[in-house]
Amino acid sequence: MDLLPERLARAITVAGPISIADYMGAANAHYYATRDPLGASGDFTTAPEISQMFGELAGAWLGDLWDRAGRSDARYVELGPGRGTLAADALRVLARAGCAPEPHLVETSPVLRGLQAERVTGAAWHDRIEDVPQGKPLLIVANEFFDALPIRQLVRTQTGWRERLVACQDTLFLPIPGREVHDRAVPPQLRDAPIGSILETSPDGVGAMRALAQRLVADGGAALIVDYGYEGPALGDTLQAVSRHGYANPFEEPGTRDLTAHVDFATLAAAALAEGAAASEVVTQGSWLMAMGIEARAEALIRGNPARAEEIAAARDRLARPEAMGELFRVLAVTAPGWPAPTGFA
Repeated sequence: MDLLPERLARAITVAGPISIADYMGAANAHYYATRDPLGASGDFTTAPEISQMFGELAGAWLGDLWDRAGRSDARYVELGPGRGTLAADALRVLARAGCAPEPHLVETSPVLRGLQAERVTGAAWHDRIEDVPQGKPLLIVANEFFDALPIRQLVRTQTGWRERLVACQDTLFLPIPGREVHDRAVPPQLRDAPIGSILETSPDGVGAMRALAQRLVADGGAALIVDYGYEGPALGDTLQAVSRHGYANPFEEPGTRDLTAHVDFATLAAAALAEGAAASEVVTQGSWLMAMGIEARAEALIRGNPARAEEIAAARDRLARPEAMGELFRVLAVTAPGWPAPTGFA
């Protein structure tokens, strides 16, 4: 048996149920530290792994802003950079535009750091965005980063809103409502929701966005945030586990599967604004990719690789079509005061 379930079970038995946030944080820390979760042999596939077009268009977006902001010396920063595929594709496009930023990768997994080193020459690694050196504008990308950060869940019971906790019997984990009432933490318009309704918040996500925005305000730059999510406040249980490219029970075998939750982009934008950064409207991934020219890029790739025409077209459709990733995934731009308006957002 994996040691993490045993450790969590022992901690819960001794000290009582833990929050969803603590459970999710422990499970994901162990999961990412011990494996490469990406690709056909892993548990899931992200947009940069589907096609080089995604990372290239992210690089083109950053390069356009960098050019219009005055072409100053900058740092490339990626939060949760996976295998380094997106960074490699984006940096290649930036180099063609005359931009050669120092690559800085915010990553805690030793396994993934090793894979990133193979793809991103000269990279420096950091555990937190606060650790990235100061003094230069930052060109930031965060693709499927915020969804893996721990969330809190509040559930409405007959006696008020209570935090959802994780209890344990042997190594069987299950969610239960806690004892304390948290009605004041619920937006007024949602407090009278039906019994059983769930509200999610992500203090870690807000903290990460505030740190990111603080750096942009201090040093200049821009950030591209891409993830699956919504614009809240809203109700719903979005905590999910993915294993071998299929959905699994998030309360089984913690540390062996990826735990994620949908991202509240309205809350992220508000956190950025509170720190003095500018936040764009939230758009779908499909509309952003179309605005950035994914059709033209796909056509160019097909002309250069006619034997792969079907594969390239399928990747384009998977990334941009509403019935695939195009509608589920959202995009937010955060920019420093005085930086130009970002392309791809109305």
